[in-house]
Parts: sequence; structure tokens; C-alpha cells
Amino acid sequence: MAATRRITASLTALAACGAALAGCADGSTGAKEGAQGPKKGAGAHAPKNAVRLIGDGSTAFTGKQPHLPRPARLKPGQKPPQFVVFSWDGAGEDSQKLFSHFRKVAKRNDATMTYFLSGVYMLPEGKRKLYKPPQHMAGSSDIGFNDRKGIKDTVEQLRGAWLEGNEIGTHFNGHFCGKGGGVGEWSVEDWKDEINQAKSFVKAWKTNTGSKKAQPLPFDYDKELIGARTPCLEGQKNFMRAARELGFRYDTSGVNNQVWPKKKEGLWDLSMQLVPVPGRKFETLTMDYNFMVNQSGSTSHGDPSQHEYWGDQMRDGLLQGFERAYKGNRAPLIIGNHFESWNGGTYMRAIEETIEAVCTKRDVRCVSFRQLADWLDAQDPKVLAKLTGLPVGKAPKEGWTAFLSAQPAPAPKGVPGAPAEKR
Repeated sequence: MAATRRITASLTALAACGAALAGCADGSTGAKEGAQGPKKGAGAHAPKNAVRLIGDGSTAFTGKQPHLPRPARLKPGQKPPQFVVFSWDGAGEDSQKLFSHFRKVAKRNDATMTYFLSGVYMLPEGKRKLYKPPQHMAGSSDIGFNDRKGIKDTVEQLRGAWLEGNEIGTHFNGHFCGKGGGVGEWSVEDWKDEINQAKSFVKAWKTNTGSKKAQPLPFDYDKELIGARTPCLEGQKNFMRAARELGFRYDTSGVNNQVWPKKKEGLWDLSMQLVPVPGRKFETLTMDYNFMVNQSGSTSHGDPSQHEYWGDQMRDGLLQGFERAYKGNRAPLIIGNHFESWNGGTYMRAIEETIEAVCTKRDVRCVSFRQLADWLDAQDPKVLAKLTGLPVGKAPKEGWTAFLSAQPAPAPKGVPGAPAEKR
């Protein structure tokens, strides 16, 4: 599975580079109140008496997700927290064990994340014909399929991640990109079919692997799944239309500057962003592959003597992006990654060091996309409108208190006021 994910990531970021015009291989230029992390002392498991198996028992309703905080509306004049979202495309556990590793990194840094699961990672090779991708032959996939051990290990990580307050999204299935059947050519109905198949592989992994006695995933995936990132960042327009009709709440398949998000097609547009590339004169996408393609040019191993420098360059670029938001407009920082060891694992080190540097700072909330969407939905629309007007890296000239001092509209029922800051 690791080998096939390298293909996936290559296609993803090459398309992302092109879409963003954001520092591609040729060096061109591209354009804890509320949803905070896990609360201390909260129970790690759902109540036993709440468990209700769904379908063949691959998934189950186990009650409210642990460590999922209630969003709080900003008080008049209150400075917004600095949100940071770390997310992972593909999100399977293989011999590299990066999924399990970053769960530990998140826990010790008071962070939650979003894991975008590829549905075919829940489908064994022998059952590949169950996947009928739009515009392709049954059993086709540009990232392959999995085996029973890989599925067992992935299920273990998905279960633990959800119980820790992380979100399980989708990266769909076969990861088809480019012309001639790529996701950019799919219709709204094609996307609905792909989404339903991605759900079906999660909801029937026990049947498809013959693991009848295994423990279920502790969530109802029909309700859990509220957002996605499309393969190669293609097909966003029709995907968003399909997603809106299926009850999704956000999309993160676009590219934007570091500004506050708005809704698009009825969904929160939580696009990845452009950040500086230290030592160079352009910005690139907040994704591990895009930094790599500017450094070594491809997924092949670059000059080993440069590995440490390249990792430092990515880390420092993300930190520069963080600082200009943290000290400026406080726009949420959106970061995308892959569980890969390109260039000696230097990008995994860069991400880990970024998490450790930012997630424990005052007013910083390292959250999942679900938690960010919850917080955005809880805010006064007039306040959000003001925030979206702030330029990249620019705090209000009159100061945050004066900028947001107007009395907001009453909070929606069930949304508390923002609590006093604790750090």
C-alpha cells in the first residue's frame, strides 16, 4: 500500500501545483474557545450501553464522539483564536506506521486532526471488482487496494483516532486524475456514486475481509462523513454540488491565500493555502508534496545531502505562514500531508516539528475540519464578514477590541458564549 500511495501523492500534488500556480517544479510562482482540541479528563470511550451495531457490524453507533467540544461564539471585542488544521490524504496504516505515530504526536500536543480515508484501503485485493469507479472498468484503481492485515491495522488506527476526537473524512477511492476519465471530468451523479461507494467499503469491511468477530468502527459513517479533499484537487465544482446534496458541510480541495474562509456552493470552503518558501521568491501550497517538487523535482529520492535542509525549509515556511496569521488576521491555517517518507522522511519531521512549535501556544487551537466548521457555524455572520475582509497577515488597524466591539446578534440556540481564556 505504501508504494501505491506514492503514486497517489505524486498525482495529487502535481495537480495541486498546476491548479494553484504555486511554486511548481519549474519554480513558477503561485498566487481555545469553541472548537478547541481534546479536553483534559474526558472519557476515552463511549458508554457501553450506547453501542448499536450497524449493518454487518463493521460500524456502530456508540453515542457522542469523545473529546468533541461545544463551539462557542465570540464575545463582542474578543480576539479570535488561531486555528490550525493538520490533515492527511489517504490515511492508511502500513509498514511505515505513520498513522499511529502522528496520533501520538497529536495527543502530546493537545491537537486533533482530520484523516481523509481512501475507501479502497478498506477493500481487499480479492474483492476489487466490488469497486465500480465512474468512467472506468470495475476493479480499476490508480492506488491499488489493500490486504487483510493492512485493513486490520487501518481499522485499529481509525478507531483510536475517532475515540481521541479526530475526524474521519474521505479521499474517495481510485484516485483517478488528468484527462480521459479523471475526476475532473466526473458529473454530479458520478461523484454521488463515488461517495456512496467510499462509504460502502467502510460500512462492509468485516464482510469483505471475513473478519466477523472483529470490533466495529465506533461511528456511523453516514453521519461522520461531512467533508473531503478531492484527488489531485480536481473536479471540485461538481463534487461540491454532489456533496451539498448529500449533507456534507465543507470541502478542502481548493487553493487560497491565508484569509478567513467563506461558504461556496453551500459548503465551507476550507481550502489549503499559499505560504512562503524560505530562501526563494515565491509561495507554495501548504502540502508536503508541493515543497518536495520544488526541491527535488519528483517523488524519486533527491540529493541526500539536502534532505535536512529541505525539511527545515518546509517547516520554516509553514511557521512563517503561521506567524503572519497568528500576529495578523488570525485566519485559520490549513495544512495537507501524506503518510510518506519522501527524501528520507524529512517532510514528516518538518510536520512533527511544526505541530510541536505551534499547537501549545497561547490562543492556538489545532483542530479537525469538523471542529473548525462547528466554530464557524456558531459565529455571528456579521463578525465573520468582518474577518473575511482582513487581508493576508494584517490585523485590524484599530485593534481587535474596537474591530469586533459591536454587539453581535443573539447566538443560535444551544451555542454558549465564549468562555474566559485559560492560557
